[in-house]
Amino acid sequence: MGKHYLSNPFTVGKYISKEYFCDREQECEIIEKQIRNGRNIALISPRRMGKTGLIMHFFDNSTIHESFNTIYIDIFATTSFNEFVYLFGKSIFEQLKPENNAWFEKFFKIISSFRIGFKLDAISGEPTLDLGLGDIKAPQTTLDEIFEYLEKSEKPCIVAIDEFQQIGSYPEKNLEALLRTKIQQCKKTQFIFAGSRRHIMNNMFNSPAKPFYQSAISIGLDPILENIYCNFARGLFKKYGKELEEETFNRVYHMFDGCTWFVQMMMNEMFALCTNNETCKTDKIQTAWENLIQIQSQAYEEILSNMAQKQKNLLQAIAKESTVKNPTSSGFIQRHNLISASSVQSSLRALVKNDIVVKTEHGYRIYDYFFAEWMKRY
Repeated sequence: MGKHYLSNPFTVGKYISKEYFCDREQECEIIEKQIRNGRNIALISPRRMGKTGLIMHFFDNSTIHESFNTIYIDIFATTSFNEFVYLFGKSIFEQLKPENNAWFEKFFKIISSFRIGFKLDAISGEPTLDLGLGDIKAPQTTLDEIFEYLEKSEKPCIVAIDEFQQIGSYPEKNLEALLRTKIQQCKKTQFIFAGSRRHIMNNMFNSPAKPFYQSAISIGLDPILENIYCNFARGLFKKYGKELEEETFNRVYHMFDGCTWFVQMMMNEMFALCTNNETCKTDKIQTAWENLIQIQSQAYEEILSNMAQKQKNLLQAIAKESTVKNPTSSGFIQRHNLISASSVQSSLRALVKNDIVVKTEHGYRIYDYFFAEWMKRY
């Protein structure tokens, strides 16, 4: 990627370039080693720890570019095998298409199911893929064509499937077994299966009863080390004509246990609060915190509006205590006027399933730190 200059260097939710990406050097080395040795990878981490950014950063490596074609697919929003196949083929087309027509001829010759969507842009004359979900009539046939294309590609391919645990919720049966069979047959294509629902991902890849058992090397993501992240953040502030106190960063880091997305959000807001040549001190933390909670309050209201009253009550009780070791205990139930242990248990299952509450080694807490603070005031 080329050089970029941003008005705010603390990017959130997207990968720009190496310049704005912090560390993960060791993780990239481990991933490259596994890939070059023909091993697939299961990248399992909590949400918002930076796994998607890591994949993009890994793909941005020039040595990877030279050796492989890279394809990234986020299947979080998919709900069926048909949607998965549609997104898989479309991602290959959009991410690998060059400017010469020979490539298009090969692509549509092999993935003939997509030929119906081939069109030329009326203005630029550039080939495009105008395909709807309903155009995929036989998804298993199309999947066979996609895998054939990957294996016939001039360079070996690396396919990263983000939120891979989603396939477990599709209505189609035996899909995991089908995909495992197709992937086992690949000689030139390696896969990175990334997922944020750790219990589901661990079950998929580490349970002997599951088709993907021992089919990939499991790699976890821990928070970026505090001193490394601090030096990175202070360096960006300085590069853009501002200063960041070490103590200020360290306080923010510990507020969110080093979780990348939340630290990055705070750095983004605190950078915006500082004028040129100003030093960002600890007094900016509370203002940034308040601003971010206010910005997202409408989204939080929407979440609550779709939630059962029992779940709302439990959520607020957890927010008030920050972390709850035993939410079904009589003491917790009585303190917050909850109905019963069975009611708490069913509500808790729903909140955990929807990633609103997470279980940590210290107990249950609301996953989104900003949402937790908002709930305390709700």
